[in-house]
Amino acid sequence: MKKLLIDLSALYNIYSGLGQVALSYGRYFEKHYKADKTGYRLYLLLPKKYFGAFGNEIRYISSDSWWRRHSRYLFPKIDVWHSIDQITRFKPYSTKTKHIITIHDLNYLYEEKDAKKRATAQRRIQRTIKRTNQIVCISDFTKREVERNFRLDGKLCRVIYNHVKPLDVSKARKPDIDIRTPFFFAIGVLAEKKNFHVLLDLMKLLPEKHLYIAGKDNYVGGLPAPYADMIRKRIDSENIDNITLMGGISDEEKIWMYQHCEAFLIPSLLEGFGLPVIEAMQAGKPVFSSPKTSLEEIGDRFAFFWNNFDAQTMKKVIDDNLEEFYRNASLIEEQRKYAASFATDRHFEEYEQLYSTI
Repeated sequence: MKKLLIDLSALYNIYSGLGQVALSYGRYFEKHYKADKTGYRLYLLLPKKYFGAFGNEIRYISSDSWWRRHSRYLFPKIDVWHSIDQITRFKPYSTKTKHIITIHDLNYLYEEKDAKKRATAQRRIQRTIKRTNQIVCISDFTKREVERNFRLDGKLCRVIYNHVKPLDVSKARKPDIDIRTPFFFAIGVLAEKKNFHVLLDLMKLLPEKHLYIAGKDNYVGGLPAPYADMIRKRIDSENIDNITLMGGISDEEKIWMYQHCEAFLIPSLLEGFGLPVIEAMQAGKPVFSSPKTSLEEIGDRFAFFWNNFDAQTMKKVIDDNLEEFYRNASLIEEQRKYAASFATDRHFEEYEQLYSTI
């Protein structure tokens, strides 16, 4: 029986975007994997605390092991190996193993200010591409980025959009803080690429609204990056009393926030996909978005885009579209159907087909 390994080591940070992607794989195989029906033996590489979490038919390999991180030869012989993200430290050791790599973004090209570190990241991904048998990108935008920045040696990039799990509204739970209504919602790590600081001046122009931003601080070298601190200091020094930084929130609290917000705001500058856009649309909420990187592609005709981040311009886009959105029931229904298309098993079925054909 052929052996398939899927690297879900990103589960070490369940609250990150990659952690959520990894979790969706685990849940899919928990529901669908049967060795006698699928015809392959499935191995999941993940933190030891998840052993058994996705069913007893699956073989589990610990990604916590220092030895495995530094010696590939401790892995069993694998026929097909799928790295679900490009930043994993785990790679197949045998040249006979067919390798699939999913590339989410090349954000280091824009975020990393140190030229040597940027070059190191570039070389590492180039080596991975040289070794891999199949490149998959999560959006057309990412595909164009990969094709422009790497030597592919004739290998083709395939696009398979991310799976976005349906919002389970039965699990929604109100955060344990006072929530002022009506409110806007934003979510993401407090990092420069998320561009949250442009919302500060916007909210000064909307005193009748409140904005809740959920997300943990970004860390660099084990220390909090200064961006989040800058946002806190501006909120305090400029007396912006209609913005609340929530910190990290649970999945259940996130669902509640999507359900009850008046609009979702995403001013991000760098996204390989933009998962929260689809989550907000699942909840039937208007999305006001940056048009940068993949966001225009994923938001499609259902998001409202800011052409620049001038506060007055951003406010006008909201003023012109917020009430109109809620008056257009057919648009909301179309938006929900569009978002629901990402919540099907299509993503995993495309990969299962890829596993079998490679």
